[in-house]
Amino acid sequence: MEGRLANMWRLTVNESKFVETALQSELRVDGRGLYDYRKLTIKFGKEYGSSEVQLGHTHVMGFVTAQLVQPYKDRPNEGSLSIFTEFSPMADPSFEPGRPGESAVELGRIIDRGLRESRAVDTESLCVLAGKKVWSVRIDLHILDNGGNLVDAANIAALAALMTFRRPDCTVGGDNSQEVIIHSLEEREPLPLIIHHLPIAFTFGFFNKGNIVVMDPTYIEEEVMCGRMTVTVNANGDICAIQKPGEEGVNQSVILHCLRLASSRAAATTKIIREEVEAYNREKNLQKVKRHPTLDKPEVSGPIVVVKEGHKKVSDEEEAAELSREHVERLNLSSVEVKSSKEQEAASNFKGGPSNWDPYTEAMDVDSLKASLASKGESVTKSTIKKKTNDSGNVQKEVTGDLEMKDTAVATKHKTGEMTLKDAVKPKKKRKNKSN
Repeated sequence: MEGRLANMWRLTVNESKFVETALQSELRVDGRGLYDYRKLTIKFGKEYGSSEVQLGHTHVMGFVTAQLVQPYKDRPNEGSLSIFTEFSPMADPSFEPGRPGESAVELGRIIDRGLRESRAVDTESLCVLAGKKVWSVRIDLHILDNGGNLVDAANIAALAALMTFRRPDCTVGGDNSQEVIIHSLEEREPLPLIIHHLPIAFTFGFFNKGNIVVMDPTYIEEEVMCGRMTVTVNANGDICAIQKPGEEGVNQSVILHCLRLASSRAAATTKIIREEVEAYNREKNLQKVKRHPTLDKPEVSGPIVVVKEGHKKVSDEEEAAELSREHVERLNLSSVEVKSSKEQEAASNFKGGPSNWDPYTEAMDVDSLKASLASKGESVTKSTIKKKTNDSGNVQKEVTGDLEMKDTAVATKHKTGEMTLKDAVKPKKKRKNKSN
């Protein structure tokens, strides 16, 4: 006890008088009004049921766990809810590790009374096997920094952790239906707790024999105030619990005034908590979709490769390359099929026979060639050139129409009898030399 008193930080007389004088003028040290609340920040951890609340300079972390235990004999169909607090010396020099002190026990009782007696958590839904197995929910509250008003910050941390907690799903089976099977998170989706309402605690500090009331007192104001009162209400205005420690008496009108202030503030605080929890749930759902993506069934036939998270980047590139390769092959096959179908259609629609003009054919009928050339005459138009793209992507030129002027001149020479048509076709080697 001597060591605890030696570590306690106390205000001087001048500091205490300054705080009291400022409050008489309706001014506070941090610049707030008498009934103003400090900035509330709520954060959540990666695991279910973990929260971190910062109210001004007060920092509290909450963590919720659950396990299967035997129920109490007087309540065989209900689960249990317990709260444990831990005051670390890091938060305040007056806190010592080991057995919890009076302030730690009082904090746990105030929060437990507001949650359990108001029936905020449905304990009947925690029953798995009546009289044998129920879920026991435990809330651990760790004080990280004591900036005053630990009750309000710890209460909000407990509520936020309860709203984001998920317990494993379990079924009853076995031969006699007395065996409880707990399913892992990979097998079944965990289940949230059923919370009917949010009982929120508001602490008031009394100064000058109860004539001055402030809301959400700081650490310095707690050293000066003569008494305090904690009111737990929900958004509907229902009073869940009232705790007034200390020997200082307070008038009935002051208590009613505090209840009205707490009821008006409860709706705003409840809205903040629900919005933060909804944002956390949306983020969790997005992470769940990324972790277990739902891929559509591919149109291309082939083996389906399951990609692990560690090789996600490499597998995505390989899958894209494979899909593009299969897409190109499918396009090639379709183009070949279209070409073959067009050729068959052209062959079926073609009327007549093959062309008889072939300079390399030995059994060529010269008379028929002369007759055809004579019927066409000397005025031969130039052939039109069309571009045609083959399957490999190269551009070829297709000559359609009549013969060129050069071929006509060669054929006329053969008509006079000076040279044959076969001799008119120059060898390939000579043509290249001539072009060079």
